[in-house]
Amino acid sequence: MSNPERLVEILSNKGVLEDSWREAVGSVRREWFLPEAMETSGRVVSRAADPEGWMVAAYGDLALVTQVNDGRGVGDRDEGEYRLPTSSSSMPSLMLEMLGLLDVRDRHRVLELGAGTGYHAAWLACRVGGERVTSVEVDPGLAERAGKNLAAAGFTPQVVCGDGDLGWANSAPYDRVVATYAVPAVPYAWVEQSVVPGGRIVAPWGGSFFPYSFVALDVVEGAGRGPVARGRFSGFPAFMRSRNGRPGRGFLADFLHHRGEEDESRTRISPRELCGDSDALFWVGLGMADAWYLLAEAEDGSGEATLWVLADDRSSWAAVEFVPGQESYVVGQYGPRRLWDEVEEAYREWGRLGRPARDRAGLSVTSGGEYVWLDSPARIVRMAP
Repeated sequence: MSNPERLVEILSNKGVLEDSWREAVGSVRREWFLPEAMETSGRVVSRAADPEGWMVAAYGDLALVTQVNDGRGVGDRDEGEYRLPTSSSSMPSLMLEMLGLLDVRDRHRVLELGAGTGYHAAWLACRVGGERVTSVEVDPGLAERAGKNLAAAGFTPQVVCGDGDLGWANSAPYDRVVATYAVPAVPYAWVEQSVVPGGRIVAPWGGSFFPYSFVALDVVEGAGRGPVARGRFSGFPAFMRSRNGRPGRGFLADFLHHRGEEDESRTRISPRELCGDSDALFWVGLGMADAWYLLAEAEDGSGEATLWVLADDRSSWAAVEFVPGQESYVVGQYGPRRLWDEVEEAYREWGRLGRPARDRAGLSVTSGGEYVWLDSPARIVRMAP
């Protein structure tokens, strides 16, 4: 059985399907929003070649990549080309987690940023009515297809092509604003276009180093300079980045240069322990928004690994060699930035704060920028203009 009832069963068995979303999940046919070829778990599933497997994937709790490299279909492959996923149908359980944070109520007006296939907008339209949902999509082709998918499924939300980071002022104000892509900062336009007070904004948030947090913000009256949004972090979502200012990605070799010219030192911070501690990664990531990391395991069963830290602009890199049983680890750094030194300083700053868990952190978004705080908005630990 591969149909909406099967998806309801899966999500119910996982304990993630609230009654308020059961009708949407059970009545919206996901298959109507998916292309003939899609990718999941690193493999391409074709409806023509494997119709049964395609339907199983469609009604599984799976993330389904539907576009790569900002326009290529997942079945279109060039030998040796780096393939960056750029649109998908998100994992339904993750959608429900995000919608739970959004706290949608009957008759709410909802702004969705990132229409994608239109499936998420269909859930929203089923819940509050299509006339109360506006969905903004930056990719003209995706916007057109999402609109057609929704119309064919019998839903009538407004789908517009535009820059989601600007929101959509024409239909404001909104009771709820939700982004289906990760942002390094919450655009103030979303705050301005929210109902004040009582609006809520939910988005995947974070820079390149650690973009794996939901932030749920409540919009309130400000102190004379417009409304303010405040809230906390939760979850571990993995969403595609906003296309605005999105750093280039590629193979590891594309970021490495001048091998053999790096400066060597040692560190007592275990790269494996760092990568296994999500709280540490979150706090380090606050100071490393324009660099990312990759832990590459040795292929010989030794338990050794290399932690690569790579600048988004490809100017600098660092490598830390993990060897089991060692108390310190060899570090190599190259480029105008000493990336591992930056990681160590951010790690020490986390220690000076008392190594707090991420759930003690919060975010405030104002007309002057956003800032991260610890325990209360009065205790600011990082500001971003």
